[in-house]
Amino acid sequence: MADKSSGNSSDGTSQTVPLIKSVSSSRLHPSQQQHMQNQAESISAFSTPFSSPFSTPTSSPKSQPLVAKPPAKKLSLEDDLPSNVSTEEQLPELPDVCLSGNKERPLRHVNERGEISHYALQPMFYSVIFILLVELLERFAFYGINYTQTSFLTGAYDEEWNAGFASVQASSYVSISTAVAYTTPFLGAYLADALLGDYWSILFGSVVLYIPGLLLITLSTVPYLLGDRFNNKALSVGLLFLWPFGTGVVKSIVNVFGAKQFHPLLQSSLIESYYVNFYMCINIGALVGGIIVPIVAQYDVTLAYTYPVAMLGVGVLLFSMGTPRYVRHKPSGDLFSNKHIPGAPETKIGLLTIFRISTLIIPFSIAYSQMATTFIVQGTVMKKAFRFVDAASMNNADAVSVLTFGYLIGAKFYPALAERDIKIPTTYKFAIGSALGAVAILWALYVETIINEAYFERNEKATIMWQAPAYILIGVGEIFAISAAYEAAFTAAPPEKKVLASAINL
Repeated sequence: MADKSSGNSSDGTSQTVPLIKSVSSSRLHPSQQQHMQNQAESISAFSTPFSSPFSTPTSSPKSQPLVAKPPAKKLSLEDDLPSNVSTEEQLPELPDVCLSGNKERPLRHVNERGEISHYALQPMFYSVIFILLVELLERFAFYGINYTQTSFLTGAYDEEWNAGFASVQASSYVSISTAVAYTTPFLGAYLADALLGDYWSILFGSVVLYIPGLLLITLSTVPYLLGDRFNNKALSVGLLFLWPFGTGVVKSIVNVFGAKQFHPLLQSSLIESYYVNFYMCINIGALVGGIIVPIVAQYDVTLAYTYPVAMLGVGVLLFSMGTPRYVRHKPSGDLFSNKHIPGAPETKIGLLTIFRISTLIIPFSIAYSQMATTFIVQGTVMKKAFRFVDAASMNNADAVSVLTFGYLIGAKFYPALAERDIKIPTTYKFAIGSALGAVAILWALYVETIINEAYFERNEKATIMWQAPAYILIGVGEIFAISAAYEAAFTAAPPEKKVLASAINL
């Protein structure tokens, strides 16, 4: 029972109501007494921080006791854990073993080799942004050089200082360089998975190979700087060795390193949107580099080639700034061994299986390749749009489509599905991409009828804007098919062979 004279209950909690009752209530009207009683009970309910949760509240017709919100249900490792953990509100329901206690990186994971890693709730903005930026700027550098090399080698930019190559020889040089760039990802796989690890391999490829290669190509454009005659040897070292080796090493690792910043279980569904963003960054870099460098090269090729060097340098600097935030794993040390890691789950998915999965993109790739051949040929017999949009310029419609629909699919569509625990199977994504590619081809065939009708019936050319839907369809198909190929190579590969799987996919 409460001690009404002191205002304290027998359990030591303060009681406000009895103190107010000690006022000379005999002088108050009954309605006033009731009003004060209601006020007292309200004060008791909301203003007594030391009241016992086990005390019985005073009843009143006008006040209701506060009901404590039940705590979130604690999941166990045997339960189906969420795969889209990105907010603090989701943390209380996670098992304690999944929590690190680190405010910046509260998610914890122990991999097959016993290595403990901590992950951020928003890895895209915490660490992945630095990786996406270096990819964007690297693609700027690559396509800025790639789109202009043939013209540079044949003297189109400087008739007095150039390699003096004929068109066929120049094309062969560029083709060899491109072939090397798409072969050396296996070197990147060895460096990342077996020797140096992802982080140091990216820096090695960028600083030791890529930037020196770009620098040699740029210096060769300066008259008499490397000799009295154009230095073909220096150009060859840069164009056929350093530059393609650098891009091959970096290209195979960057996408994997970014995906590794996500918790492999609690954030696995977020990797889907990451690869869409990654592919968007590729297209932004390619679009901007493919426009700026060729335009500037028409006036000053040395200045134009300085941009790729500077952009990649900035990219490496930004990448280095994110160093303290990255989740970094030690390399396995043995790339081609099939030896099972103790404690790791058995997997029947081998690299041959990943290769077979990657071949699912071939139908879409057939449609994709038409942009550089059939669509261009078709566009050359059509009328320019707005007086400057020609067949070559229409390729930009593909990039714009990728950026627009990439944002809608990656930032809106996939997260909406994830909230409903819906995930589109990888094979479905390949099928969607291939279907969109097929529709693009059918549209191109329809454009042929429009071209013939305009020519034979009206004796005029059809506008090139009729090609836009085909490029847009290809762009949307890329979001599903190509980003799915990246995602499949990463998620299906054994933990110690992620970069090798990426190299196979490329």
